[in-house]
Amino acid sequence: MVAAPEVELWFVREVLPLEASLMRFLRNSYRNPGELADLRQDIYAELIETAQTKIPDPTKPFVFALARNILVSRMRRERIVPMETMSDLENLALASEAPPPDRTVIARDELRHLRDAIDQLPPRCREAVMLARIEGLSGREIAARLNLNESTVSHYVKDGMRKLANMLYGTSDPQGDPA
Repeated sequence: MVAAPEVELWFVREVLPLEASLMRFLRNSYRNPGELADLRQDIYAELIETAQTKIPDPTKPFVFALARNILVSRMRRERIVPMETMSDLENLALASEAPPPDRTVIARDELRHLRDAIDQLPPRCREAVMLARIEGLSGREIAARLNLNESTVSHYVKDGMRKLANMLYGTSDPQGDPA
């Protein structure tokens, strides 16, 4: 057992100078800034309890490892929802996250219209738009895949998007051409 004055001296000499770094670590790692002071106190309490048995050496890595462990434990506890809370939520009859049936039907209809419009695009234009907008490939990746220049790919994507907008929303083509 380590004497209390020795623990206190160690805490003041070794731990308190780390407080600014510790708080920066906690601010960057924990999403609730209102609880940072309590979290720091929990870390300090655990440090002192540990030091009463044996003073950690080196101090800094121990402090940050302990802080990380306490953060992980706290985050795990926050994810656990008590059963009383669940029954309260059920009694409130909260709406589910699923969209209502009418929105689902509208979304499916819009998706069908989009698919039909994409099918009407010229083949190379359709390929470029699908690779860019649906698969998220870059112009360089599309150019390599389709064996085209990047400028040609860019033209196909722009032209395809303009034609899709015209087909779906009835917008006029800025170049005056009907899609």
